[in-house]
Amino acid sequence: MRSFWRLGIRTVAAVLIAGLAQRASAQGFDKWGDAGRERINQGTIGLAAGLPEGAPLRLAAEIARALNQGDNLRILPIVTRGVFDNFVDLLQLRGVDAAIVYGDTLLHFEKVEKVPNVATQVNYVASLFPSELQIFVRPEINSVEDLAGKWVNFNSEGTAAAYSGPIIFKRLGINVVEKFDPHPAVMRDIRSSDKYAATVWVTSKPVGGIAQADWPAGFKLISVPYTKELEELYLPATLDSTDYPKLIAAGQKVETIAVPAVLAVYNWQPGSARYARMVRFVDSLFARLGELQKPPFHPAWKNVNLAAPVPGWKRYGPAQNKLDELRGPRTERDAAVTGGSCDVDICARYFRSFDPANCTYIPRGGGPRVRCDLISPTRPSPATRR
Repeated sequence: MRSFWRLGIRTVAAVLIAGLAQRASAQGFDKWGDAGRERINQGTIGLAAGLPEGAPLRLAAEIARALNQGDNLRILPIVTRGVFDNFVDLLQLRGVDAAIVYGDTLLHFEKVEKVPNVATQVNYVASLFPSELQIFVRPEINSVEDLAGKWVNFNSEGTAAAYSGPIIFKRLGINVVEKFDPHPAVMRDIRSSDKYAATVWVTSKPVGGIAQADWPAGFKLISVPYTKELEELYLPATLDSTDYPKLIAAGQKVETIAVPAVLAVYNWQPGSARYARMVRFVDSLFARLGELQKPPFHPAWKNVNLAAPVPGWKRYGPAQNKLDELRGPRTERDAAVTGGSCDVDICARYFRSFDPANCTYIPRGGGPRVRCDLISPTRPSPATRR
């Protein structure tokens, strides 16, 4: 009898071991074989980000952290030679489906590089953080027009200022002597020499080296007029005493412009596998934006508005479809949940932090998100506009 039970136990154990081995073998084949490799690749998106020290790489890493969904959606942030070169990578490199670029790079590849149909090949999903134009000048300079014929430093080649700065001055019709020397060296010289009249910066405000230093009387940041020629590519922006308490008096503002950073994508067409993965990417971004706007993610996410347009660019089809869906007629149940209809276009126009997925924005001064109830051209009061 005892030997019978031993035989039975051994038989059951053998069957269980064989079943586990067969299951492990099947899983191993699925994971490491052609089927597993194909499944992982179908859900992976390459996102060209930028240099290790730049904000774009951090934002790309946070996109991956918030949106990744196992093998179904996996975003790989890529360290690149810089935001400008990201545009080239998006056009040319296999495996790059999306990139963080500056808003004015599209015009360069249209007009200078003359890439055929580039505006059709590359679209945008969202406008990300703005990089403000900050022009720091010597005492004898009082306006941007005073820089005509003067040495103006745009930092080293490959930087945002070295690319966007000359474009902006040409659009303003101001001919300066363009210099591309490292800013740190020029900032040491500019105190005691009038060789350089100004340094131009395109980055998120404030610039620490300008804001924290004690400058001789007369050194300042100057305003940039928001002309029709600039409206095509750039956004209005301001600098104030909270940014530069040593250079701007309390209650005063310096008007300038901002270069939008753009989450760009290759325009994969419906029916392709890569289009399907980009649809998942867009859907996930709309669904998870609220999470990205909370700590510990970068504060710049609070101002990301997925409904905001990017001057000169075409919105990617799946992103446009998502916005159209949010703008569409709501059911009675939807109205009961959200408190009524949501005018995405008007809310996006007046609130930079507007999230079309739930029709809310962050009020001025911070605090919990509140619902946008604008359903007509009525403007919100200055106290609540953000």
